[in-house]
Amino acid sequence: MRYDTGEERRMIGIILGTRPEIIKMSPVIRECERRGLDYFILHTGQHYTYEMDRLFFEELELPDPDYNLDVGSGSQAGQTAKIMTGVEDVLVKEAPDLVLVQGDTNTVMAGALAASKLHVRVGHIEAGLRSFNRWMPEEINRVLTDHISDYLFAPTENARENLLAEGIADRKICVTGNTVVDAVYQNLDISRRKVSILKDLDLEPREYFLVTAHRQENVDNRARLKGILKGLLGVQKEFALPVVFPVHPRTEKRIKELGIGVDGLNLTKPFGFLEFLQLESQAKVVLTDSGGVQEETCILGVPCATMRYDTERPETLEVGSNILVGADSGKILEGVRSAATRKRGWENPYGDGIAGKMIVMVCAAARSQ
Repeated sequence: MRYDTGEERRMIGIILGTRPEIIKMSPVIRECERRGLDYFILHTGQHYTYEMDRLFFEELELPDPDYNLDVGSGSQAGQTAKIMTGVEDVLVKEAPDLVLVQGDTNTVMAGALAASKLHVRVGHIEAGLRSFNRWMPEEINRVLTDHISDYLFAPTENARENLLAEGIADRKICVTGNTVVDAVYQNLDISRRKVSILKDLDLEPREYFLVTAHRQENVDNRARLKGILKGLLGVQKEFALPVVFPVHPRTEKRIKELGIGVDGLNLTKPFGFLEFLQLESQAKVVLTDSGGVQEETCILGVPCATMRYDTERPETLEVGSNILVGADSGKILEGVRSAATRKRGWENPYGDGIAGKMIVMVCAAARSQ
């Protein structure tokens, strides 16, 4: 649904390109709809074509994007260039007052850069996250986007301090909490209405482990992937509980290339977000290399073991919801033992679920500036 405000310019351009961005932008989109604001959604198709993501929008009960670039995969430079070119064309046509980007993908950096060069104001949602590891392309995207943005929506005080330490003016920063809190609460309600994945897979609450692994440094590194798989097999053997591992086709290909038997693991097709959210909320422990999953498990009160050596979500470590286990099989098993015995009920450091409302309120006020 779109609203005619009588203005010649649309107010907000929402740029996204991956499923995590759709999830975390969903509260912002819903708030724009609720307030009757004029906005458009531009989907770059960084990871999937829009046709593959169409069901994702429908599942989350979101309006269809107005523009679809379908840039697909490619090298870092090639993909970024395609996104910038496509975004620029749309921004020239629409001339929005402000664009919003979320997170740390090539879509975020390319969208922000294209807008900035056209003198369109940029709002960066989830600003200020730092792993302090420049080997990660996501870290470069985060830093560059923050330094060309006009409005920096920091999820936590830690993120705000990171921005101030880099010389970004305090007046540009607004600590809003993280939209992932809004998204988890809103979309968990939808999932309860629409799916029953535990029943479908014959699983009992807190009687299974859930795994995600997708990062290039894990999946494309034979030694790391081998260590992760051995660690998962060790978890299954010790706890004698299902280890549910929805596998991306690219990850599945790498597993086959290694020639490691994974008969003890429950490898499945990737789930829809509502199914995954339900699985996540009832797991004994979640093992992941995803930043978003670290946040979601923290909010849901589910212990998390992160198969990385650093994280841009230090708050999860501080409150005790998360533990870094790397990619060594022994450390993974040791970490899961620890996570499985941790008391739940830690404080959620990411806010009270009104980040989307705060962000849209700031954007609405920005129109008159």
